[in-house]
Amino acid sequence: MSLLLDSFWRAVAYCLHPRVIALSVLPLVLMVAAAFGLGYFFWDAAIDAVRETLASWPMATTVIGWLESAGGPGLKAAVAPLVVVLLATPVIVVVALFVVALMMSPAMLALVAERRFPTLEKKRGGSMLGGALYSLALTLVALVAMLLSLPLWLVPPLVLVLPPLIWGWLTYRVMTYDMLADHASSDERHKLVARHRTSLLGIGVLTGYLGAAPSLLWASGVLFVALAPVLLPIAIWVYTLVFAFSALWFGHFLLAALAALRDEPAEPAPPPPPLPGTPPLLGADA
Repeated sequence: MSLLLDSFWRAVAYCLHPRVIALSVLPLVLMVAAAFGLGYFFWDAAIDAVRETLASWPMATTVIGWLESAGGPGLKAAVAPLVVVLLATPVIVVVALFVVALMMSPAMLALVAERRFPTLEKKRGGSMLGGALYSLALTLVALVAMLLSLPLWLVPPLVLVLPPLIWGWLTYRVMTYDMLADHASSDERHKLVARHRTSLLGIGVLTGYLGAAPSLLWASGVLFVALAPVLLPIAIWVYTLVFAFSALWFGHFLLAALAALRDEPAEPAPPPPPLPGTPPLLGADA
């Protein structure tokens, strides 16, 4: 428990590091750059394509005409840009977050390793390709578990337990591999997972609950459209910061556990078997 709490508070403190703060705002920078770039090259073509599509749908034309007659002059000209923005924003957000997620785990691990464990030997028991295949396989298992557990979500308490438990399991397995791929051998990684399975699962579940916080801001942005330009960027920033905190918590916990494992006294080797014909030691039959 002391290791769990110690790594938690260290992860909280590291979230104030300039490198972490810079990475947490990186998705917003990427989104702005992508929006301006895509707008510069494809805005007019996208607007024309949406207008042609809407014009070919009689129902859409009827609804827009009815809204204009009900007191919305100029609505027809504003529909196409609005549709383009609504379609492009989720794609830009997902791509930006995906890029940052790929950068975040290695960056957080490097920060923890260089500041706390600069002398910890790297045994490189994992690889980037192995990590990608491992993550893909575990994600498929988690998705199957989610689908099989869907009927149980109708039971009110279980819907608050099962999804975080499944994603917490996925998070701890993926993060454990990523955080130990460079520093631990394969045997050391398996020992640490077996020894700290409950704590690692707890970190995964708790960070999974924290990861649900940005969804409240997303929902607020949908409900309060006027505040969406403010709430949605805040939600993206909070999501990235939670991801950074999760990586830092796992990094501090696992590297400290690995260092403690290596500091343990080696188990004495068993005595070799006696050679044939060797007389027994004195007192062996006593």
